[in-house]
Amino acid sequence: MPGRKSLPPDATGELWVFGYGSLMWRPGFEFIEQVPARLIGEHRALCVYSFDHRGTPEKPGLVLGLDRGGACRGIAFRVAARLREATVDYLRAREQTTNVYREVMRSVWLENETRQRVSALTFVVDRGHVQYAGRLSLAAQLRHVLQGHGRSGNNRDYVLSTVKSIEAQGFRDPQLHRLAAMLHGEP
Repeated sequence: MPGRKSLPPDATGELWVFGYGSLMWRPGFEFIEQVPARLIGEHRALCVYSFDHRGTPEKPGLVLGLDRGGACRGIAFRVAARLREATVDYLRAREQTTNVYREVMRSVWLENETRQRVSALTFVVDRGHVQYAGRLSLAAQLRHVLQGHGRSGNNRDYVLSTVKSIEAQGFRDPQLHRLAAMLHGEP
């Protein structure tokens, strides 16, 4: 697909990958280390209709995307140079089944003792894609999450696993935490 690949074909060396959703709790690739990290300029949002992994075109679920504005805490994974190409291929096969994301390199700040900035492979929502949901009400999010079931399982588990991973990192995502409470039947 034109414009999909942002990594130069001659890219070498270690690779950093920024995870903000299911990559935090199920990366699926080998890495040297994982470090809590922050990306500035985009925020985590349930803004992608899932027609594949967590829903179908007839009954779409909702998955996370990075959307414009704000900041996002997640995990940066450092991948060995020898695994760079295989990791990128794996992530493209996993994340780009419908090409709803733009594959970009973004600066992320590692939240460790060095506080260094690294360039990380990141999947940002394509606002022009048919699966871009935009900003939905909590009621609409709940409806899609409850109906969503795709080849990777049900949408409810995806949301609750992401919230659990966020909590394990020692922070909260207010919007996702409100949705998780609703999924548990809390007001």
